[in-house]
Amino acid sequence: MSAATHDRGATADRGATADRGATAAASAGVVARSQDRRLHVESAGAGSPVVLLHGWAMHGGLFAPVVARLSPRHRVHVVDLPGHGYSPPPAECSLDAVVAALDATLDALDDAADGEAAGRRGLRAPVTLVGWSLGAAVALAYAHAHPARVHRLALVGASPRFVAGPDWPHAMGAETLARFGDELAVSWRHTLQRFLALQVHGSDHGRAALHALRHELFARGEPAPTVLRDALALLAGLDLRPEVPAITAPTLVIGGGRDTLTPPGAGRWLAATLPNARGVEIAGAAHVPFLSHPDEFHAALDAFLDGR
Repeated sequence: MSAATHDRGATADRGATADRGATAAASAGVVARSQDRRLHVESAGAGSPVVLLHGWAMHGGLFAPVVARLSPRHRVHVVDLPGHGYSPPPAECSLDAVVAALDATLDALDDAADGEAAGRRGLRAPVTLVGWSLGAAVALAYAHAHPARVHRLALVGASPRFVAGPDWPHAMGAETLARFGDELAVSWRHTLQRFLALQVHGSDHGRAALHALRHELFARGEPAPTVLRDALALLAGLDLRPEVPAITAPTLVIGGGRDTLTPPGAGRWLAATLPNARGVEIAGAAHVPFLSHPDEFHAALDAFLDGR
């Protein structure tokens, strides 16, 4: 992402986290600061607003290739979720709290947009949320809580529930997720590396995607183990199936045909149950199709953003 088209705003609390974000922002060129004090946002491009939401244990920097593809035609806002990347840990780790922080962040970007140059619409218009994995769950919950603020949804590697049960086979077993939690307490760095490998397991071009994941993992500092534990517990207890039928925004569900973390059945269920959705399954992809299969991913996403 070139400095000429990339504004970075360090929107975290004052202190070490904010200073780190501000330093990174200053090195990139023009700095645009939001008034929100909770979530860090980086913005690029001009056009209709698109908000990118990342997955567990990662940060918005992973979306750099996506931003490069979208920013020529869209104003792209990349959010670090609470406790991830440059955003400080949340006072409460719950889905409602994450949704509230995201809403406050969008309000702050609204305010910042008032002073931007003509041609940048800011966030007065409803936004398109593009969420991956945990970010997809946040996008679903946000669209349910604030339907008037959401223009479209794109859900990547998504599931309404991340733990298998008697009536939900499209997820990993509860014992597998519990083992991750146990291993986090013993050796969280090793556990994260193993989790990255699972995200590309079975994928075509998995080695290149894994390299990108590893390169970005600690690019914004090491996440606090307590945040990782709490966010994993959030995922383990999540079940958005009752809310899904009420989410009416036009939705694209993009899944990998070889995804073992959110198996294809989860995406198919979402595409069939959301009232205004369609699904795209990328053969040969696992959990990170935007890295392993960027051309197929963007062919689907671009057509959706253009209303095709």
